[in-house]
Amino acid sequence: MHSRVALRSSVRIQKANIINSGIGRQVQRFSSPLKITAQIRQFTMTQKTQEPVITSITDLPTSEAKWVTLQKITYTDQTGKSRTWEVASRKTRSAKSGVDAVAMGNILLSPPSSKRPPSTMLVIQYRPPLDAYTVEWPAGLIDKDETAEEAALREFKEETGYECKVLSVSPVQAADPGLSSANMKMVMVEAQLSGDEDFEGEEAGKHPEQRLEDGEHITRVVVPLAELYERLVEYSKKERFIVAAKLFHFAAGMEFARTQKYGIW
Repeated sequence: MHSRVALRSSVRIQKANIINSGIGRQVQRFSSPLKITAQIRQFTMTQKTQEPVITSITDLPTSEAKWVTLQKITYTDQTGKSRTWEVASRKTRSAKSGVDAVAMGNILLSPPSSKRPPSTMLVIQYRPPLDAYTVEWPAGLIDKDETAEEAALREFKEETGYECKVLSVSPVQAADPGLSSANMKMVMVEAQLSGDEDFEGEEAGKHPEQRLEDGEHITRVVVPLAELYERLVEYSKKERFIVAAKLFHFAAGMEFARTQKYGIW
């Protein structure tokens, strides 16, 4: 999502303890309350009236581009030879966080009385570069004065309607290193549900209101974690649907650990 008018709302996340991984990177995990202020923005939502149709594709001078630019990198490789590389870069990287975007891996927990298993919320939206609907976890750009944690809380509220708490924050990750300098962080979050939701089918049940921008049309789908891999495979077979790589990698990793005999689980 991109910036509009902001409304402040106080939310609570947990204080970070830094845990070093075996390769020297850091994952932040949260264990005690810490109050921060997230920016919740107001939007006027529009209704879908038809399927999207691409009407033209033209070259775009970088001087006219609002969000991205093309650059040529000249560098010396490991053998001393001079080489060049073409790269697409975002113009919107947050100066505060040094990170372009955030994606929210999420766990939805229902009251014990509901007997519903832990689930995750997927979002489905049309992506013009692919001319297809992508199945993703909620995600968005980090605003210039935000941290990744603040952006995660805001974006999750805007796209799903739910409040959440941060469980962990990944190191900076490359989004598409052969093409772009774009980077991101994966923020794992947890949301508590009321128990009144009905999750049969897309957009079923009593979900809270989303806060979407003009032109955004996001469908919410709740999937039990135990069924995530199979459901993503099903989506990948649907016409004009593509599953986002980072989501499929997560699900495929869980499925591999569950089904292969390597003593992982």
